[in-house]
Amino acid sequence: MNGFRLGRILGFDISLDFSWFIILALVVWSFSTGVFPQESPGLAGPAYLAMGLAAALLFFASLLGHELSHSVVARAKGIKVEGITLFLFGGVARIRSEATKPGDEFLIAGVGPLASLVIGAIFFAVARFGGAIGLVAPWRVVAEYLAFLNIALAVFNLLPGFPLDGGRLLRAAAWKLTGSLTRATRLATNGGRVLGYGLIAYGIFEAYQGYFLQGLWLVVIGWYLRGAAVASYRQHMVRDILDDVTAAQTMTPAPETVPPDITLRQLMEEIFMRHRFVAFPVQEGALTLGMITLQQLRATPSDRWDHVRVRDVMVPLGDVSVVAPDERMFVVMDRLRASPVGRVLVMRNGALEGIITARDVAQWLEKARQVGEVRQ
Repeated sequence: MNGFRLGRILGFDISLDFSWFIILALVVWSFSTGVFPQESPGLAGPAYLAMGLAAALLFFASLLGHELSHSVVARAKGIKVEGITLFLFGGVARIRSEATKPGDEFLIAGVGPLASLVIGAIFFAVARFGGAIGLVAPWRVVAEYLAFLNIALAVFNLLPGFPLDGGRLLRAAAWKLTGSLTRATRLATNGGRVLGYGLIAYGIFEAYQGYFLQGLWLVVIGWYLRGAAVASYRQHMVRDILDDVTAAQTMTPAPETVPPDITLRQLMEEIFMRHRFVAFPVQEGALTLGMITLQQLRATPSDRWDHVRVRDVMVPLGDVSVVAPDERMFVVMDRLRASPVGRVLVMRNGALEGIITARDVAQWLEKARQVGEVRQ
C-alpha cells in the first residue's frame, strides 16, 4: 500500500493509504446527500455536509480504534506490530509474525469486534443522553448512526471467513482442535472464499432488484474478501516454508560491486550495459558505502553523466536495508518490501557477504516446492 505517515498512537505508526481519500469522499457524499437528509430533514445543505464529514471522520476513527485493539493485544503477546494503515476497505494492522498459540490468536482476533461493540455503545449513549448535556438533535442523529455502523462492523467481522476476525476465531478453534495451524488456516480461508462468493451473488441479486449502488458495493467487498482470503493463505504458506530459513541460505553470495568514484557514463557503459543486474553495492576497498541502481542513473540528466560520480547519487548505506546472515527470512522479506532499492544487503560485522532480491526468494521457494519441502 502506498500512502503517507499520519503520526503515532500508543507507540504504533498510523498511515493513510491514498485509496482512503477515495472512500472518505464517497462516505461523506453518501452521508450528506442520502443518510442524514432522510434521518434529519429540514436542514440546510452545509449542515448536512458538516454532519457527513464529521460522521465519516468519526467512523474512520472507530476503525482505527478497532485496529488499535488488535495491535495492543498482539504486542502484549510478544508479536511485533509495525503500524496500522487505513485504506479503501477500512484498516489493517501490519503485524510482522503470526501468533504462536491458538489462545493468543483467539484473543487477538476477538478483541476487535469487542472494541467495535464498545465504541458503538459509547455512541449509543451519546445519542440517547446527549440532549441532557445540550447536544442538538442533528448531532444526536450522527451519534446514533455511528452506533449502528460500529455494531454492524462488529457483526460483519464475526462472520467465519478469513481474514475477517470471525475467520481468525474459526482458525484459532480449528488450530486448537487439530494441532495444525496450516490445516486451520486452509479451513478459515475456504470460509473466506465461500463468504466472498456469497456476497458477490447477493450483490448481483440486489442490483437486479434495483438497488444498484448497494449491490455494487457488496460485489466489490465480496471480491476483495475472496482475494484477501487467498492471499492470506499464500502468505501463511510462504511464512511456514521460510520459518527456519536464514538470509545466508537464500542470498546471492559475493555480489559484484562498483567503486564510488567512477562516472555515471562509465557506470552505464562498463557496468549496466555489460551485466544483467540493475543494482550494485558500492564499495571502496572492503568498505560498503551504499547502493547504486539504474533508477538513480535515469534520474540524472545524461549530459551530466561525464561529471557526476557514483558516490554523488548512490543510496547511502544508512538508507539501505541490511540484515545479518542468520536473520530469519520472514524478517528479510519485510525488509525487502520496505527497501528503497528493492534489495537487501547481507552483512556481518560490516563486511558484505551477499545480496537478496525478490527473485532470489522466488527461486528458493520454487526449489523448496520441487523437492517437496512444503509442509502440509
